[in-house]
Amino acid sequence: MNINLINDIDAKKSTIWLVNSSADAEKLDIDTIPSDVYALHLSAKTPVVVNAPNKVTAVVQILTLDGNKNAENLRVIGHSIANQINSNQLDSVQIVAENAGHAVDISEGIILGLYKFDKYISDSKPNTLEAINICCSNLSDTDLAELKIVCEGVYSTRDLVNEPQSYLTATQLSEEIAILSKDAGFRLEVFNKKKIEALKMGGLLAVNKGSIEPPTFNIMEHKPDNAVNVKPYVLVGKGVVYDTGGLSLKPTGKSMDFMKSDMAGSAAVIGTMYAVAKNNLPLWVIALVPATDNRPSGAAYAPGDVITMFNGKTVEVLNTDAEGRLILADALTYAIKYDPELVIDMATLTGSAARTVGTQAIVSMGNASHEVHSELKKSGFAVHERLAELPFFDEYWDMLKSDIADLTNLGAPEGGAITAGKFLEYFTKNEKGDNSYPYLHLDIAGPAFLHSADKYRTIGGSGIGVRLLYHFLKSRC
Repeated sequence: MNINLINDIDAKKSTIWLVNSSADAEKLDIDTIPSDVYALHLSAKTPVVVNAPNKVTAVVQILTLDGNKNAENLRVIGHSIANQINSNQLDSVQIVAENAGHAVDISEGIILGLYKFDKYISDSKPNTLEAINICCSNLSDTDLAELKIVCEGVYSTRDLVNEPQSYLTATQLSEEIAILSKDAGFRLEVFNKKKIEALKMGGLLAVNKGSIEPPTFNIMEHKPDNAVNVKPYVLVGKGVVYDTGGLSLKPTGKSMDFMKSDMAGSAAVIGTMYAVAKNNLPLWVIALVPATDNRPSGAAYAPGDVITMFNGKTVEVLNTDAEGRLILADALTYAIKYDPELVIDMATLTGSAARTVGTQAIVSMGNASHEVHSELKKSGFAVHERLAELPFFDEYWDMLKSDIADLTNLGAPEGGAITAGKFLEYFTKNEKGDNSYPYLHLDIAGPAFLHSADKYRTIGGSGIGVRLLYHFLKSRC
């Protein structure tokens, strides 16, 4: 889909007019707007979208709200317009606006609302929209190119999450990253099983024991010459491409049947790297994705096993369905070698997080400064991928004590999302037990995969995390 700047409005084309008030509407060239639409706008208290045969003409009143809520309202309006675009099989639409942010927000809603995963549907009808043309004096081609690329990053993330495990093995995930790396221009190195064994990444290897597919460990890097940071930002994504629970087998109904989405954290990190690199943000960013599936077999690791992790510490496995933290732990230890400015991991880690916040927020916690966490929260509100911070007290360590190993991989039922985060934090520490870097953990188990569409967040993979991380990283530039 193309997003273009235009200087002149074509009165015969489907048009979205963005105005701040009825007074602003009075200034419009009324001859180009059907009288019934204009009259309806003046009397309406909410945004108006009017559908005419083979044409969508919309006069939208910007509600007087705070900036973030206003932006989200526009994205939602964009989604409703996207539905009408499809219904009327339009190939282009015009947006007329004085405010550049308003034009971008409504365009974002249109683009994200038009996404669909129809790779395996033989009679699917493609979207007809080919171009969004924007008339706005204070908007640049660079702004529109950036929006398009970020949305492409979200699309790629959704595609990866929606792919079935019959296609998306750990090896195939690495191949998909390679395709995106060539397009966006970031560096990629992939460790195969032999290399992972040589490094003694015990967490990743243990989870992979029950699989017939080999694991991979993926390292992505964007390091432009004009990077403003001396130390890299490191993103870590959980890449469990399918999770049966292992020998601690999941029930199938509403659990295992959508566990192809258990790699949504890795998909979000991959989509973020695509957007960061293709938009060439002047920032040094590294992403780490350990990848495997988790299956039961005669060779699978079992509850009661003790495994030795990449950092040499031992873990008593109490539940093989608490596998994501084991592969992430090896990646978090590996991140120490980069002496990072900040490490953020993203994972569909716990049912506890999903039960706590549902699909409306991301559970966050960590030992990074209050200021850094607040900046990330600010980005969350800006893109409507909001964070719900949980406590991260050291007392939660007591719930991970083991009688036979350094720690267990499972805490008590209470505070499950928090003890999972504290488990991960253990592997961010150096040999003296001190924190090696500031760390934030994001549990996206609730909003990562939707069983019904939520406005422009389409059914299936939501793509959550890409816009959040991109907005935050851009702010750090």
